[in-house]
Amino acid sequence: MIAADPANGLEVTFSSQLFLVPAPARGVRSVGVSWDDPGMAILHRAEIHPSKLELLAGWLPGKRWFRGPAEPRLTRLAAFRFDDPAGEVGVETLLVSAGDELVYQVPLTYRDAPLPGRDASLVGTCEHSVLGKRWVYDACGDPVYVAALAAAVLRGDGQAEEHIEVDGRLERREPSMSIASTVADARPVPAIGQVDGVLDSDEVTSIISTPLILTVVRGLELTVPPPSTLPALTGAWPGQPRPIVLALALTR
Repeated sequence: MIAADPANGLEVTFSSQLFLVPAPARGVRSVGVSWDDPGMAILHRAEIHPSKLELLAGWLPGKRWFRGPAEPRLTRLAAFRFDDPAGEVGVETLLVSAGDELVYQVPLTYRDAPLPGRDASLVGTCEHSVLGKRWVYDACGDPVYVAALAAAVLRGDGQAEEHIEVDGRLERREPSMSIASTVADARPVPAIGQVDGVLDSDEVTSIISTPLILTVVRGLELTVPPPSTLPALTGAWPGQPRPIVLALALTR
């Protein structure tokens, strides 16, 4: 069963192979659930080849900030999702372990066609048993993710709620982690027209846009407290109850 709106996100969790599908357009109702609430994600059963972790196992060793082995065996620790208001792009951030001491943050976007001008951000392609071919991108080069991240850091926009279809009805699934902004009072979020540059360092990825510089922490520092001066997005998950910094925002 496919949601009413075009679906581009996907997720594999353990052996059940559940895939993320953005919610139908607002105002549409399905199996007794109102779609008036923004940021809903529906999970459906399907198959994907290769899996996300298989794609990342080939992509991560080429990144400057990755310190794991050349042929990593990845473990998914937690994840969260942002909503694309247009309902066209799946936006998911994975936290994975490669067997070393670091937890790596890997934001991904899922599209039904190539993103023009962003070949350098392409992680790979996969075949979805329901949705067909999907292009998987390092989200730091995707303006949909950049806009959602800016809203989460500066305005405190939360993650998309997850719902799974069970026997013809939708049931809410508890997220595997929580996120929060350190900003006490919501700030205006400038429009993100395009991504001007994506710069990797040994620790972070800096996203350069016209109004903002967003810094995504790649190898997460599990003992470093959030900064007191810059707006930040923090995350916590089972086994890591203390919030840690996921991203920072700096106005240009």
